[in-house]
Amino acid sequence: MADTLGPRKHDAAALPDFCSAASVFTLVIVAELVVVIDALAPDARMQWRGFATATLFVVWLALLASLLLCRLKPLLIRWPRAFAWPLTWCALVAMVAVASAVVAWLDHALGTALTPTSSTRFIIGNTVLAALLGAALLRYFYVLAEWRARLAAVARAQFEALQARIRPHFLYNSMNTVAALVRVDPDAAERTVEDLSELFRASLGAGDKPSSLGAELGLIDRYLAIEQLRLGDRLKVERDLVDLPADMEIPALLLQPLVENAVYHGIQPRRDGGTLRIAARRVANSVEIEVANPLPDTSAPTRSGHGLDNVRRRIAYHFGERGALETRNQDGEFRVLVRLPCAS
Repeated sequence: MADTLGPRKHDAAALPDFCSAASVFTLVIVAELVVVIDALAPDARMQWRGFATATLFVVWLALLASLLLCRLKPLLIRWPRAFAWPLTWCALVAMVAVASAVVAWLDHALGTALTPTSSTRFIIGNTVLAALLGAALLRYFYVLAEWRARLAAVARAQFEALQARIRPHFLYNSMNTVAALVRVDPDAAERTVEDLSELFRASLGAGDKPSSLGAELGLIDRYLAIEQLRLGDRLKVERDLVDLPADMEIPALLLQPLVENAVYHGIQPRRDGGTLRIAARRVANSVEIEVANPLPDTSAPTRSGHGLDNVRRRIAYHFGERGALETRNQDGEFRVLVRLPCAS
């Protein structure tokens, strides 16, 4: 049973969300483009009355098609992909044929003369056009769904690679800190173990599940508490968090790698350590988060940037152009600015 249901779940994900505003908008625009192209044809004799009638008809068909496919999707997703897409196309073409027949019959019965004299030609023409456009649109939706699936897989792979790269050195350092504290300060050792377990619980269970800004800032505090015990007075932290929506939804473990990079590449290599600054505030319809650390000594190895690139890609995947990650060297500091959209 598991083997049978598994592929169907994968196939279902490939079907577009016909109920979404983007899908409805696409269908309406394509339908209207057909009317405009027909009206602009060299031998076209379409008057404004005909153009308005054709526009009303195709928009009605597009909305009707969206409603039909939206209602049928729960049934279509039960089929494998090889059948689901042809069935979707057949449903779309059949709907246009039936709707055209009903419109032609009503037009002739009422004598409004809005459709051609030959009902058969009207129905066949609309059906053929719907078959061609439907195939093209479904192909577009199919390619778009495949692209999104590949992008999601790449984002997950990069996220897992970042976790695998960050965990070892942090785990070793943390366990050494716990071992050193067990006899000297058992309470601090216990708190460190609790912080460490909370961090790894979030890390191992994160995947691409959403988290909240408040939860992510809490994980940063736990991480810095562990590093504070290891680095002592060499690590100083300044926080400037103003008017933040704690329940704002963001990808899990989006910010902690930035703070870890700042400690690992900025504070740790310096003999005297330095001050890590974390500032966050709401700006218009977004939240800006800045992580700044002093530049390491010139003899220290420079950071590779893989972690920052990974976070930048995750921001682009989840937020598109509305999110951004910027880096710059300014006033002897390396600064990372993250901009995330939030509801107003």
